[in-house]
Amino acid sequence: MAMSDFATLLAAEPVVKPLKKGEIVKCTIVFIGRKLFLVDVNNQFTGIISGADLLSSVMDVRTLKVGDEIAAMYRGQDPESGLLILSLRKASQMTLMSKLLDNKEKNLTMTVVPTEANKGGLLIDLDGMKGFVPVSQLSPIHYPRVENADPERILEHLRALIGKPLEVRVLNVQDDGKKIIFSERATADQSREVALKNLKVGDRVEGVISGILSYGLFVTFDGLEGLVHVSEIDWGHVANPGKFAKIGDKVNVEIIGLDPEKISLSIKRLKQNPWAELASAYKLNDIIEVPVLKISKFGVFVELNGGINGLIHLSEISHTPLKNIEEVIKVGQKVKAKIITLDINERRIGLSMKALEPTPAGAEKSIAGGEAAKVDKSKEADLDVEMDDGEKAEKKTKKTAKKADKE
Repeated sequence: MAMSDFATLLAAEPVVKPLKKGEIVKCTIVFIGRKLFLVDVNNQFTGIISGADLLSSVMDVRTLKVGDEIAAMYRGQDPESGLLILSLRKASQMTLMSKLLDNKEKNLTMTVVPTEANKGGLLIDLDGMKGFVPVSQLSPIHYPRVENADPERILEHLRALIGKPLEVRVLNVQDDGKKIIFSERATADQSREVALKNLKVGDRVEGVISGILSYGLFVTFDGLEGLVHVSEIDWGHVANPGKFAKIGDKVNVEIIGLDPEKISLSIKRLKQNPWAELASAYKLNDIIEVPVLKISKFGVFVELNGGINGLIHLSEISHTPLKNIEEVIKVGQKVKAKIITLDINERRIGLSMKALEPTPAGAEKSIAGGEAAKVDKSKEADLDVEMDDGEKAEKKTKKTAKKADKE
Protein backbone atom coordinates (compact mmCIF):
# COMPACT_ATOMS: atom_id res chain seq x y z
CA MET A 1 0.00 0.00 0.00
CA ALA A 2 1.36 3.34 -1.00
CA MET A 3 2.15 5.79 1.70
CA SER A 4 -0.38 8.19 0.24
CA ASP A 5 -3.16 5.59 0.57
CA PHE A 6 -2.22 4.90 4.18
CA ALA A 7 -2.24 8.60 4.94
CA THR A 8 -5.70 8.88 3.40
CA LEU A 9 -7.04 6.03 5.56
CA LEU A 10 -5.47 7.51 8.67
CA ALA A 11 -7.00 10.89 7.97
CA ALA A 12 -10.44 9.27 7.61
CA GLU A 13 -10.27 7.73 11.09
CA PRO A 14 -12.06 9.76 13.79
CA VAL A 15 -9.79 11.61 16.16
CA VAL A 16 -9.56 9.96 19.56
CA LYS A 17 -10.60 12.58 22.08
CA PRO A 18 -9.59 11.97 25.68
CA LEU A 19 -12.57 11.96 28.09
CA LYS A 20 -12.78 14.09 31.21
CA LYS A 21 -14.10 12.76 34.49
CA GLY A 22 -17.66 13.91 35.02
CA GLU A 23 -18.30 14.24 31.30
CA ILE A 24 -21.59 12.89 29.95
CA VAL A 25 -21.05 10.62 26.93
CA LYS A 26 -23.42 8.87 24.57
CA CYS A 27 -22.91 5.14 24.23
CA THR A 28 -24.56 2.09 22.71
CA ILE A 29 -25.37 -1.07 24.66
CA VAL A 30 -23.52 -4.09 23.22
CA PHE A 31 -24.05 -6.59 26.05
CA ILE A 32 -26.48 -6.96 28.96
CA GLY A 33 -25.44 -9.15 31.85
CA ARG A 34 -27.11 -9.90 35.15
CA LYS A 35 -25.73 -6.85 36.93
CA LEU A 36 -23.75 -5.03 34.25
CA PHE A 37 -23.88 -3.45 30.81
CA LEU A 38 -21.05 -3.31 28.28
CA VAL A 39 -21.31 -0.29 25.99
CA ASP A 40 -19.54 1.10 22.95
CA VAL A 41 -18.35 4.71 23.18
CA ASN A 42 -17.79 6.53 19.88
CA ASN A 43 -16.66 3.28 18.22
CA GLN A 44 -13.39 3.82 20.08
CA PHE A 45 -13.82 2.58 23.63
CA THR A 46 -15.64 -0.12 25.52
CA GLY A 47 -17.22 0.88 28.79
CA ILE A 48 -18.81 -0.93 31.71
CA ILE A 49 -21.79 0.08 33.83
CA SER A 50 -22.39 -2.08 36.89
CA GLY A 51 -23.81 -2.26 40.39
CA ALA A 52 -25.34 0.93 41.80
CA ASP A 53 -24.28 2.78 38.63
CA LEU A 54 -27.09 0.95 36.79
CA LEU A 55 -29.76 2.81 38.78
CA SER A 56 -31.61 5.68 37.14
CA SER A 57 -34.64 7.80 37.92
CA VAL A 58 -35.02 9.11 34.37
CA MET A 59 -35.45 5.73 32.67
CA ASP A 60 -36.56 2.19 33.42
CA VAL A 61 -33.31 0.24 33.08
CA ARG A 62 -35.24 -3.04 32.92
CA THR A 63 -36.64 -2.12 29.51
CA LEU A 64 -33.27 -1.43 27.88
CA LYS A 65 -31.92 -3.82 25.23
CA VAL A 66 -28.80 -4.32 23.10
CA GLY A 67 -28.52 -1.57 20.52
CA ASP A 68 -30.19 1.11 22.66
CA GLU A 69 -28.35 4.41 22.97
CA ILE A 70 -27.99 5.84 26.48
CA ALA A 71 -26.17 8.68 28.22
CA ALA A 72 -23.72 7.92 31.05
CA MET A 73 -21.14 9.78 33.07
CA TYR A 74 -17.45 8.97 32.64
CA ARG A 75 -15.94 8.19 36.06
CA GLY A 76 -12.51 6.89 35.07
CA GLN A 77 -10.75 3.87 33.56
CA ASP A 78 -10.21 0.45 35.07
CA PRO A 79 -6.41 -0.02 35.20
CA GLU A 80 -6.57 -3.79 34.75
CA SER A 81 -9.13 -4.22 31.98
CA GLY A 82 -8.78 -0.84 30.35
CA LEU A 83 -12.59 -0.52 30.30
CA LEU A 84 -14.16 2.88 30.83
CA ILE A 85 -16.10 3.06 34.08
CA LEU A 86 -19.43 4.70 33.39
CA SER A 87 -22.49 5.54 35.51
CA LEU A 88 -26.16 5.87 34.55
CA ARG A 89 -26.88 6.95 38.12
CA LYS A 90 -24.51 9.91 38.04
CA ALA A 91 -25.83 10.99 34.66
CA SER A 92 -29.35 10.69 36.04
CA GLN A 93 -28.37 12.82 39.04
CA MET A 94 -27.08 15.57 36.76
CA THR A 95 -30.30 15.46 34.73
CA LEU A 96 -32.32 15.48 37.94
CA MET A 97 -30.35 18.42 39.39
CA SER A 98 -31.00 20.37 36.23
CA LYS A 99 -34.71 19.54 36.51
CA LEU A 100 -34.84 20.52 40.19
CA LEU A 101 -33.19 23.88 39.53
CA ASP A 102 -35.55 24.52 36.62
CA ASN A 103 -38.60 23.57 38.71
CA LYS A 104 -37.50 25.86 41.53
CA GLU A 105 -36.94 28.77 39.16
CA LYS A 106 -40.30 28.27 37.41
CA ASN A 107 -42.18 27.28 40.62
CA LEU A 108 -43.33 24.00 39.04
CA THR A 109 -44.74 21.00 40.90
CA MET A 110 -43.33 17.49 40.77
CA THR A 111 -44.15 14.10 42.24
CA VAL A 112 -41.87 12.46 44.81
CA VAL A 113 -42.22 9.24 46.79
CA PRO A 114 -40.94 9.09 50.41
CA THR A 115 -38.59 6.20 51.13
CA GLU A 116 -37.84 6.89 54.80
CA ALA A 117 -39.21 8.86 57.75
CA ASN A 118 -37.75 10.43 60.86
CA LYS A 119 -39.28 12.62 63.55
CA GLY A 120 -38.51 15.71 61.51
CA GLY A 121 -40.14 14.69 58.25
CA LEU A 122 -39.91 12.47 55.16
CA LEU A 123 -36.79 11.48 53.19
CA ILE A 124 -36.79 11.13 49.40
CA ASP A 125 -34.18 9.06 47.52
CA LEU A 126 -33.15 10.85 44.31
CA ASP A 127 -30.65 8.54 42.62
CA GLY A 128 -28.55 8.49 45.76
CA MET A 129 -29.16 12.13 46.62
CA LYS A 130 -31.40 12.81 49.60
CA GLY A 131 -34.42 15.08 49.41
CA PHE A 132 -36.38 16.10 52.50
CA VAL A 133 -39.97 17.15 53.23
CA PRO A 134 -40.07 18.70 56.75
CA VAL A 135 -43.15 18.04 58.87
CA SER A 136 -43.92 21.76 58.72
CA GLN A 137 -44.06 21.56 54.92
CA LEU A 138 -46.63 18.76 54.74
CA SER A 139 -50.11 19.59 53.47
CA PRO A 140 -52.93 19.82 56.05
CA ILE A 141 -54.21 16.45 54.87
CA HIS A 142 -50.90 14.73 55.70
CA TYR A 143 -49.85 16.84 58.69
CA PRO A 144 -49.65 14.68 61.84
CA ARG A 145 -52.45 15.80 64.17
CA VAL A 146 -51.06 14.36 67.39
CA GLU A 147 -52.07 15.22 70.96
CA ASN A 148 -49.26 16.93 72.90
CA ALA A 149 -46.94 16.61 69.86
CA ASP A 150 -45.95 13.08 70.96
CA PRO A 151 -42.79 12.38 68.87
CA GLU A 152 -43.40 8.63 68.71
CA ARG A 153 -46.93 9.08 67.39
CA ILE A 154 -45.70 11.69 64.91
CA LEU A 155 -43.14 9.19 63.61
CA GLU A 156 -45.83 6.51 63.37
CA HIS A 157 -47.97 8.87 61.30
CA LEU A 158 -45.06 9.79 59.01
CA ARG A 159 -44.13 6.15 58.42
CA ALA A 160 -47.64 5.58 57.08
CA LEU A 161 -46.79 8.05 54.28
CA ILE A 162 -43.77 6.05 53.03
CA GLY A 163 -44.36 4.90 49.46
CA LYS A 164 -47.23 7.33 48.84
CA PRO A 165 -46.72 9.85 46.00
CA LEU A 166 -46.66 13.50 47.09
CA GLU A 167 -47.13 16.57 44.89
CA VAL A 168 -44.43 19.03 45.95
CA ARG A 169 -42.55 22.18 45.02
CA VAL A 170 -38.79 22.68 45.34
CA LEU A 171 -38.01 25.08 48.20
CA ASN A 172 -34.23 24.82 48.23
CA VAL A 173 -31.61 22.98 46.20
CA GLN A 174 -27.82 23.18 46.22
CA ASP A 175 -25.74 22.46 43.12
CA ASP A 176 -23.92 19.62 44.87
CA GLY A 177 -27.23 17.96 45.76
CA LYS A 178 -26.41 17.88 49.47
CA LYS A 179 -29.47 19.90 50.43
CA ILE A 180 -32.77 19.45 48.60
CA ILE A 181 -35.90 20.64 50.42
CA PHE A 182 -39.43 20.06 49.16
CA SER A 183 -42.78 21.49 50.25
CA GLU A 184 -46.11 19.75 49.86
CA ARG A 185 -47.85 22.58 51.68
CA ALA A 186 -46.81 25.10 48.99
CA THR A 187 -48.64 23.00 46.40
CA ALA A 188 -51.66 22.57 48.66
CA ASP A 189 -51.80 26.31 49.41
CA GLN A 190 -52.30 27.12 45.73
CA SER A 191 -55.01 24.45 45.39
CA ARG A 192 -56.56 25.72 48.61
CA GLU A 193 -56.92 29.25 47.25
CA VAL A 194 -58.76 27.93 44.21
CA ALA A 195 -61.00 25.62 46.25
CA LEU A 196 -61.86 28.33 48.79
CA LYS A 197 -63.27 30.53 46.03
CA ASN A 198 -65.95 27.91 45.41
CA LEU A 199 -67.03 27.70 49.08
CA LYS A 200 -69.27 29.87 51.22
CA VAL A 201 -70.56 29.79 54.77
CA GLY A 202 -73.61 27.55 54.97
CA ASP A 203 -72.38 25.04 52.39
CA ARG A 204 -72.71 21.39 53.36
CA VAL A 205 -70.03 18.94 52.25
CA GLU A 206 -68.97 15.35 52.86
CA GLY A 207 -65.51 14.78 54.24
CA VAL A 208 -63.29 12.28 56.02
CA ILE A 209 -62.04 12.45 59.61
CA SER A 210 -58.29 13.13 59.35
CA GLY A 211 -57.42 13.97 62.94
CA ILE A 212 -58.86 13.67 66.46
CA LEU A 213 -57.64 15.91 69.27
CA SER A 214 -59.06 16.95 72.62
CA TYR A 215 -60.31 20.24 71.15
CA GLY A 216 -62.07 18.81 68.10
CA LEU A 217 -62.15 16.79 64.88
CA PHE A 218 -60.21 17.59 61.71
CA VAL A 219 -62.08 16.85 58.49
CA THR A 220 -60.64 16.81 54.95
CA PHE A 221 -62.74 17.46 51.84
CA ASP A 222 -61.97 18.55 48.27
CA GLY A 223 -58.27 18.87 49.11
CA LEU A 224 -59.04 21.11 52.10
CA GLU A 225 -59.04 20.53 55.83
CA GLY A 226 -61.25 22.15 58.44
CA LEU A 227 -61.87 21.85 62.16
CA VAL A 228 -65.04 20.80 63.92
CA HIS A 229 -64.46 22.40 67.31
CA VAL A 230 -65.50 20.30 70.29
CA SER A 231 -68.42 22.68 70.85
CA GLU A 232 -69.69 21.98 67.29
CA ILE A 233 -69.63 18.18 67.43
CA ASP A 234 -72.89 17.63 69.28
CA TRP A 235 -75.62 19.62 71.01
CA GLY A 236 -74.86 17.81 74.24
CA HIS A 237 -71.62 18.18 76.17
CA VAL A 238 -68.64 16.52 74.44
CA ALA A 239 -65.85 15.55 76.83
CA ASN A 240 -64.06 13.21 74.44
CA PRO A 241 -64.26 13.84 70.65
CA GLY A 242 -62.81 10.36 70.07
CA LYS A 243 -66.12 8.85 71.18
CA PHE A 244 -67.91 10.48 68.25
CA ALA A 245 -65.65 9.44 65.35
CA LYS A 246 -62.52 7.61 64.31
CA ILE A 247 -59.87 8.34 61.68
CA GLY A 248 -61.16 7.57 58.18
CA ASP A 249 -64.86 7.93 59.04
CA LYS A 250 -66.98 9.73 56.45
CA VAL A 251 -68.91 12.64 57.88
CA ASN A 252 -71.24 15.40 56.68
CA VAL A 253 -70.39 18.90 57.89
CA GLU A 254 -71.62 22.45 57.50
CA ILE A 255 -69.18 25.30 56.83
CA ILE A 256 -69.66 27.91 59.54
CA GLY A 257 -66.51 29.99 59.09
CA LEU A 258 -64.05 30.77 56.28
CA ASP A 259 -60.81 32.69 56.40
CA PRO A 260 -57.42 32.27 54.68
CA GLU A 261 -55.92 30.26 57.52
CA LYS A 262 -58.87 28.36 58.98
CA ILE A 263 -62.06 26.60 57.94
CA SER A 264 -64.57 26.14 60.74
CA LEU A 265 -67.04 23.28 60.46
CA SER A 266 -70.02 21.96 62.36
CA ILE A 267 -71.57 18.53 62.68
CA LYS A 268 -74.22 19.38 65.24
CA ARG A 269 -75.89 22.02 63.04
CA LEU A 270 -76.95 19.26 60.67
CA LYS A 271 -78.87 17.67 63.53
CA GLN A 272 -82.12 18.72 65.14
CA ASN A 273 -81.40 21.07 68.04
CA PRO A 274 -82.59 19.18 71.13
CA TRP A 275 -82.91 22.47 73.01
CA ALA A 276 -85.56 23.54 70.51
CA GLU A 277 -87.39 20.27 71.22
CA LEU A 278 -86.89 20.85 74.93
CA ALA A 279 -88.56 24.26 74.63
CA SER A 280 -91.70 22.66 73.25
CA ALA A 281 -91.65 19.78 75.73
CA TYR A 282 -90.98 21.65 78.98
CA LYS A 283 -91.77 24.97 80.59
CA LEU A 284 -90.79 26.67 83.81
CA ASN A 285 -92.27 25.09 86.96
CA ASP A 286 -93.06 21.81 85.18
CA ILE A 287 -92.65 18.71 87.30
CA ILE A 288 -90.86 15.96 85.41
CA GLU A 289 -89.68 12.41 86.08
CA VAL A 290 -86.18 11.69 84.76
CA PRO A 291 -83.54 8.93 85.11
CA VAL A 292 -80.35 9.53 87.10
CA LEU A 293 -77.20 9.26 84.98
CA LYS A 294 -74.50 10.05 87.49
CA ILE A 295 -73.94 11.18 91.04
CA SER A 296 -71.14 13.55 91.98
CA LYS A 297 -70.21 15.79 94.87
CA PHE A 298 -72.01 18.65 93.09
CA GLY A 299 -75.31 16.87 92.82
CA VAL A 300 -77.25 14.51 90.59
CA PHE A 301 -77.05 14.42 86.78
CA VAL A 302 -80.25 13.43 85.02
CA GLU A 303 -81.10 12.78 81.37
CA LEU A 304 -83.64 14.96 79.59
CA ASN A 305 -85.10 14.73 76.09
CA GLY A 306 -82.60 14.67 73.21
CA GLY A 307 -79.73 13.50 75.38
CA ILE A 308 -79.45 16.80 77.25
CA ASN A 309 -77.99 16.45 80.73
CA GLY A 310 -79.56 18.36 83.60
CA LEU A 311 -78.19 18.87 87.09
CA ILE A 312 -80.02 18.83 90.37
CA HIS A 313 -77.54 20.73 92.46
CA LEU A 314 -76.68 19.40 95.90
CA SER A 315 -78.45 22.37 97.45
CA GLU A 316 -81.66 21.50 95.56
CA ILE A 317 -81.94 17.84 96.57
CA SER A 318 -83.28 18.17 100.11
CA HIS A 319 -84.07 20.77 102.75
CA THR A 320 -81.88 18.83 105.16
CA PRO A 321 -78.12 18.46 104.59
CA LEU A 322 -77.03 15.17 103.01
CA LYS A 323 -73.81 13.48 104.03
CA ASN A 324 -74.03 10.90 101.26
CA ILE A 325 -76.30 11.44 98.25
CA GLU A 326 -76.07 7.77 97.26
CA GLU A 327 -77.86 6.77 100.45
CA VAL A 328 -81.06 8.25 99.04
CA ILE A 329 -80.53 8.28 95.25
CA LYS A 330 -79.09 5.58 92.96
CA VAL A 331 -77.85 5.71 89.36
CA GLY A 332 -80.66 4.51 87.05
CA GLN A 333 -83.35 5.51 89.51
CA LYS A 334 -86.09 7.81 88.25
CA VAL A 335 -86.63 10.95 90.30
CA LYS A 336 -89.21 13.72 90.23
CA ALA A 337 -87.97 17.30 90.02
CA LYS A 338 -89.30 20.77 89.33
CA ILE A 339 -87.88 23.00 86.58
CA ILE A 340 -86.77 26.14 88.44
CA THR A 341 -84.74 27.82 85.66
CA LEU A 342 -85.07 27.42 81.89
CA ASP A 343 -83.13 29.52 79.36
CA ILE A 344 -83.23 27.97 75.88
CA ASN A 345 -81.00 30.65 74.31
CA GLU A 346 -78.25 30.10 76.87
CA ARG A 347 -78.98 26.35 76.97
CA ARG A 348 -79.43 26.27 80.73
CA ILE A 349 -81.88 24.31 82.83
CA GLY A 350 -82.09 24.08 86.60
CA LEU A 351 -83.95 21.38 88.52
CA SER A 352 -85.00 20.99 92.13
CA MET A 353 -86.24 18.02 94.13
CA LYS A 354 -86.66 19.89 97.38
CA ALA A 355 -89.06 22.33 95.68
CA LEU A 356 -91.56 19.46 95.68
CA GLU A 357 -91.32 19.05 99.45
CA PRO A 358 -92.84 21.18 102.19
CA THR A 359 -90.38 23.57 103.74
CA PRO A 360 -89.59 22.46 107.29
CA ALA A 361 -90.45 24.98 110.02
CA GLY A 362 -87.57 27.35 110.58
CA ALA A 363 -85.69 26.31 107.43
CA GLU A 364 -84.64 28.86 104.85
CA LYS A 365 -87.25 29.10 102.15
CA SER A 366 -86.12 27.61 98.86
CA ILE A 367 -85.25 29.99 96.09
CA ALA A 368 -86.59 27.35 93.74
CA GLY A 369 -89.95 27.20 95.49
CA GLY A 370 -90.94 30.59 94.23
CA GLU A 371 -91.29 32.08 97.73
CA ALA A 372 -90.50 35.69 98.52
CA ALA A 373 -86.94 35.02 99.55
CA LYS A 374 -84.69 37.87 98.48
CA VAL A 375 -81.43 36.87 96.87
CA ASP A 376 -78.39 38.90 95.89
CA LYS A 377 -78.43 37.91 92.19
CA SER A 378 -74.92 39.31 91.64
CA LYS A 379 -73.65 36.42 93.75
CA GLU A 380 -75.47 33.73 91.80
CA ALA A 381 -73.72 32.20 88.80
CA ASP A 382 -74.27 29.22 86.55
CA LEU A 383 -72.86 25.77 86.99
CA ASP A 384 -71.04 24.35 83.97
CA VAL A 385 -70.76 20.59 84.17
CA GLU A 386 -68.42 18.29 82.27
CA MET A 387 -69.18 14.57 82.15
CA ASP A 388 -66.32 12.27 81.15
CA ASP A 389 -66.96 8.54 81.54
CA GLY A 390 -68.96 9.31 84.65
CA GLU A 391 -65.83 10.34 86.50
CA LYS A 392 -65.42 14.09 86.13
CA ALA A 393 -67.59 17.04 87.10
CA GLU A 394 -66.15 20.50 87.10
CA LYS A 395 -67.76 23.39 88.92
CA LYS A 396 -66.96 26.56 87.02
CA THR A 397 -68.69 29.05 89.33
CA LYS A 398 -71.50 28.90 91.80
CA LYS A 399 -71.41 31.26 94.71
CA THR A 400 -73.70 30.60 97.60
CA ALA A 401 -76.71 32.89 97.66
CA LYS A 402 -76.93 35.24 100.57
CA LYS A 403 -79.25 34.29 103.36
CA ALA A 404 -82.79 35.47 102.79
CA ASP A 405 -83.58 38.77 104.40
CA LYS A 406 -85.87 38.61 107.29
CA GLU A 407 -89.46 38.89 106.27
